[in-house]
Amino acid sequence: MGNNINIGVIGYGYWGPNLVRNFAEIPGTQVKTVSDFKPELLARVQARYPKIDITTDCRDIFNDPKIDAVAIATPVSTHFDLALAALQAGKHVLVEKPMTVSSEQALRLIEEAEKRNLVLMVDHTFVYTGAVRKMRDLVVTNAIGDIYYYDSVRVNLGLFQHDVNVIWDLAVHDLSIMNYVLPSRPYAVSATGMSHVPGEPENIAYLTLFFEGNLIAHIHVNWLAPVKVRRTLIGGSQRMIVYDDLEPSEKVKIYDKGITVNGSNSAENVYQMLIGYRTGDMWSPHLDMTEALRTEGLHFIDCIEKGDRPITDGQAGLQVVRILEAATQSMKQHGQLVELNLAQVAL
Repeated sequence: MGNNINIGVIGYGYWGPNLVRNFAEIPGTQVKTVSDFKPELLARVQARYPKIDITTDCRDIFNDPKIDAVAIATPVSTHFDLALAALQAGKHVLVEKPMTVSSEQALRLIEEAEKRNLVLMVDHTFVYTGAVRKMRDLVVTNAIGDIYYYDSVRVNLGLFQHDVNVIWDLAVHDLSIMNYVLPSRPYAVSATGMSHVPGEPENIAYLTLFFEGNLIAHIHVNWLAPVKVRRTLIGGSQRMIVYDDLEPSEKVKIYDKGITVNGSNSAENVYQMLIGYRTGDMWSPHLDMTEALRTEGLHFIDCIEKGDRPITDGQAGLQVVRILEAATQSMKQHGQLVELNLAQVAL
């Protein structure tokens, strides 16, 4: 393959420009071709990057033997066909989140990538932020003790999507963060939601995820909020974490707070149960402020060169899609509990 890795980018709408910019800046990597069916978007590529080829037909990218990898930033309904065509053309693939519209499609892509020994990576961008990586470190090193709950709010007066509900649009971020940070996987989900625009998908939703033991997770997403909130709380037996993505610098704060339960919990002693509240210091750790997409792009290239499996591989993408599917099913049944099967797929 040589040292230089050539990338083709499909889709230059909302996210495509960020992918092109980051890959263009990674040493030993170049964006060879960008495809989009809107000529006015391709004109922007040409104006900013005169050396990049442009095309309205993505097959030009699949058919180009010089292109090693393809990044797909198109609507989710198109991900499967484009990613499958790219893999079948022998290209490594980075696909936008959510990975596909169904777990069957996700499994098919995983199989194709495995069969051809190609890198398949899902752009769960938040996993590559300094803040989320720090939270995972705190959990893995047991700095916060046993985890009691994971609670996340992601709301704004949002960009209404017509093809997906608010869970597929916003909760996908929190689910990818949750799956990366927490050591265990949920076994069931209950979701409720509502649409306030006739004929359009749900614009507000609440997801509750159940884990073995006494860990519970809750995610609240909403396109109809007057303010923008991006906040996650993780409560542990030793400490608690607050992650506020809108904070300019101190995105992660660790509170030395918690409860200590004293006394026996037998029936006659229930009134002698004492719950002591611990309050201690709060501190905010130093975070790596590298742009997440750059970290992710470097990881993608590194996996291609070394044949490694990405952190956000097809399996990670599949697990998120399975939860999104189950949550949508539960929402249609007004919150009925839907079991999850998040076991790793043996190929």
